[in-house]
Amino acid sequence: MTDPAASTHPFRALRVRNFRLFATGQVVSVAGTWMSVVAQDWLVLELTHDSATALGTVTALQFTPMLLLTLYGGRLADRYDKRALLTAANVVSGLLALILAVLVLTGSAGLAHIYAFALALGLVNAVEVPTRMSFVGELVGPELLPNASALSAAYFNVARVAGPAVAGLVITAFGTGWVLLVNALSYAATVVALRRMRPDEIRRAPAPAGRARVIDGLRHVRGRPDLMVPLALVAGVSLFGLNFQLTLPLLAKTVFHADATSFGLLTTAFAAGSLTAAFLTTARRSRPSGRLVTGSALVFAVLETAAGWAPGYPAAVVLLFLTGGASIYFAQAANHRVQLGSDPRYRGRVLALYTLILQGSTPLGALLMSRVGAEWGARACFVVGGLASLAAGLAALAHHAGRSGPEAGSGVRAAGPGKAAEDIRA
Repeated sequence: MTDPAASTHPFRALRVRNFRLFATGQVVSVAGTWMSVVAQDWLVLELTHDSATALGTVTALQFTPMLLLTLYGGRLADRYDKRALLTAANVVSGLLALILAVLVLTGSAGLAHIYAFALALGLVNAVEVPTRMSFVGELVGPELLPNASALSAAYFNVARVAGPAVAGLVITAFGTGWVLLVNALSYAATVVALRRMRPDEIRRAPAPAGRARVIDGLRHVRGRPDLMVPLALVAGVSLFGLNFQLTLPLLAKTVFHADATSFGLLTTAFAAGSLTAAFLTTARRSRPSGRLVTGSALVFAVLETAAGWAPGYPAAVVLLFLTGGASIYFAQAANHRVQLGSDPRYRGRVLALYTLILQGSTPLGALLMSRVGAEWGARACFVVGGLASLAAGLAALAHHAGRSGPEAGSGVRAAGPGKAAEDIRA
């Protein structure tokens, strides 16, 4: 008989050994990544005398491969062993980070080196991100997938809280090079965790019949309005509203004239809100409704707009905490809506499309927001991003209002490994 307490425990997915190993490695690796993000952004601003355009270019270079190649990465994830793909991706990322760290420590790094590193890392991430997202389901199975996904967001934001705070202190004390070196070493944690897993306990999705074609995944999504609407909403919000890698350092440096430590604390406040929201979503056991996804987008839009008008540093800390929470709650709701509604045979490609929309739009958004920041300042980036996200949310709300009858499928559990998800449309 199933223990009711066990089925609602917020950390129940961690009872699965393989997922526990995976989460442990990810906490270390992602903390290093966020330390690197702070160091890289700070280094770019120092080299270019606070150029919003240069910072936007770095962000665009890192995410452009996501725009071009993520669907192919999802195809690889559906076709090949995900553990092997993730191992290779983390080894390559670690080597790239080590090269950049050595260049910075020896005083040889220039803006061109940072551009090249960002582009190369983006190429690796085009494969790593959809593979990692779809791999979680193979580690825990469909029943634990909502909890495992929420815990993944939680550990991501634990690292996002710790990483920038530590990075700010290390940059102040020792410089950016040592932060980048720590990031390079952190990739080893994920590689070790992956190799220690028990392969026979991994629940691999059914292999696609014939070649795993990208077009088949796109056709699967095209015939599913319950997937199309949240994906369209994610496109609007991520393009204009989710550009914090660019807008946060600009706000800290140009509006509040913060040093590296204060910048790290602003980033930490945003991440702490994200972490709080991630833990709230661990209680989710079923597929969220489309209206919940839309409502969370509207709340995020209002808070981001308000953050742009923060009158001082303390108010900015509070508003960024709330904005961070709203952003991760929306992203998690959209992720669960899409992931739990897709056929497992296409999940790698569907999540690749989700990743393409969520992160692949970042180059366009970064360039757009860098232009807004250059013309009207960092505050305008938040206000424009918030208002554009609000418009996207209202459009989705109008779609829901135009539909008759209750929303179907909003409380249905994830489809099983061999079950097509056609019966949980909404």
